Amino acid sequence: MTGFAAYSYLATVLSVAWYLRRDRPELDLATSLLWAGWTYAPWLAVGGLVWGAMRTWGPGWKAASVLTGAMIVIVPLIAAFGTRLDIAFLGIPASPSDWVERTIDRLPVALLLYTATVAVGLAGAQWRRARETQQRVERLTEALAVARQVRSDDARLLVSVGRSRATVETRAVEWFASAGNYVVVNWEGREGLVRDTLAGLETRLDPRLFVRIHRSSLANLARVEQVQPLSDGSWRLTMESGAELVVSRTYRDAVLERMGRV
Repeated sequence: MTGFAAYSYLATVLSVAWYLRRDRPELDLATSLLWAGWTYAPWLAVGGLVWGAMRTWGPGWKAASVLTGAMIVIVPLIAAFGTRLDIAFLGIPASPSDWVERTIDRLPVALLLYTATVAVGLAGAQWRRARETQQRVERLTEALAVARQVRSDDARLLVSVGRSRATVETRAVEWFASAGNYVVVNWEGREGLVRDTLAGLETRLDPRLFVRIHRSSLANLARVEQVQPLSDGSWRLTMESGAELVVSRTYRDAVLERMGRV
């Protein structure tokens, strides 16, 4: 984005300087470049504002709202600044009414440039977010492929199912969910309870298979059929049974980081 902004600024300055010299042959090259350079210098600051808004709020309604509100102040100021430069470089007297008239004449162009700058910034931020999301999904997909090939031990859990108990292989479990002093075990479309905490159970599970996807749940990566990114930055995991789990944004990157270490 920085390179694109620099190119846009230089191309605009050179083009405007060329037109200034064509319409006013008395201008030397240095003066025309200085005039054009100062006229469009504020747009570098606008680009910085857009970049900062995208970094802070992302390409969503918050950034768009802030930038729309800023437009009410910035566009007239830039138009007035351009009028001041025109009068200074042309060396002509200007009454207050001339100032107002010239500034109003510059407003449509200033508004167009501001809108274009914001649109480019939003598009660039959206593209960057989409690329990062795709990269994360690809990394997670690779981790899932590795998890399916893991030869885990034959660890088993004694699970309470109603009034009876069942022995369940941990590698058959799709996910665990916290329920106070108990953990809900979900496997093969069934569920039961284990008297334990999720944190305590996590320490005994194979970290190549089970990862924390939420503060109250663990998922077996080997049992994930599909990964889908959601609009809020979280992920939806579709398990073999058809159940859908959500990886919260808080744990999203932690999952990838952990999978890179085990």
